[in-house]
Amino acid sequence: MTSDPRHPESAPAQRAEFHTWFVDAFAGFWQGGGGTRIGGRIAGYLLLSDADGVSADELARELDISRGSVSSHVRKLEQGGFVHRVRRPGARTHYFAMDADVWGGFLKQEQTYLANQRALAERALDHVAAGGLAHERVRNMRDYMGWMVDNRALDTEWARFKAERDAQA
Repeated sequence: MTSDPRHPESAPAQRAEFHTWFVDAFAGFWQGGGGTRIGGRIAGYLLLSDADGVSADELARELDISRGSVSSHVRKLEQGGFVHRVRRPGARTHYFAMDADVWGGFLKQEQTYLANQRALAERALDHVAAGGLAHERVRNMRDYMGWMVDNRALDTEWARFKAERDAQA
């Protein structure tokens, strides 16, 4: 059976082979969602790392990418809330890691983004002709963002889900 990242059931059984397969599969999904392939490879690598931080040199070596690419893509991952810098006492090197609940952090950032977009749409509605196509698009933007924030409190639901899951463990 071939190891096709689009089909998780085809993942290799060996740990080292699985690690490489996962990083590539994650990068493919990341890229399909609008991210960069290299950013997805870095994120996938950090997801599987048990270390308390990974150096840029390790990322470059293990992922076979340039140190410059690591720096620029890690910076974007930091801005998106997926990665943070870790300092070790006495070390001058920066290390990079993901929070245990990187997805919960993503949801919080997403809620802020949605609220800001809703506020932007509110302001724009006063400056487009009522009844026109632009008005309809901006009104839908406002209402979609509001619906996502008000009716889809995903960060709260995620916290509730984790609490229930952890209580059962």
